[in-house]
Amino acid sequence: MSKSTNKAALVTGGSRGIGAAIVERLAADGERVAIKIPGPDHPITIERNPSRVVVTLGGKVIADTAHALTLREASYPPVHYIPRKDVDMAALTRSQHSTYCPYKGDASYYSIPAGGERSVNAIWSYEDPYETVVAIKEHVAFYPDRVDSIDERST
Repeated sequence: MSKSTNKAALVTGGSRGIGAAIVERLAADGERVAIKIPGPDHPITIERNPSRVVVTLGGKVIADTAHALTLREASYPPVHYIPRKDVDMAALTRSQHSTYCPYKGDASYYSIPAGGERSVNAIWSYEDPYETVVAIKEHVAFYPDRVDSIDERST
């Protein structure tokens, strides 16, 4: 690769695969590479949720856990991350959809076929998250508007 001559490049998916290879090559060529780290301007906290979290769709329990983590990021609403072991993964279908967050990494998505169009890409997971949010590895999160309920219940 040649020098970028003071131009900026945004590499999505820089945490693994070809994206990571591109980032490594740019760095090896002396280019400046930045990964966003949570801080005062964009805080991220992850805490154990003391409640039992239950996710339902069509009268069926899709997830039920007493081990959820609640991630709070900047001014976004809190998100419950549920361990995969507490999710009915057989009710989900992995989709081809993916997104990138400069603070957390690459997200993979799942749909819930029983929910029809409403539940396409209803669930996301950071399978190889950045070190600052590694606690959410092996967890999934649900979009509240793509399931019937995400309830917090006393344990």
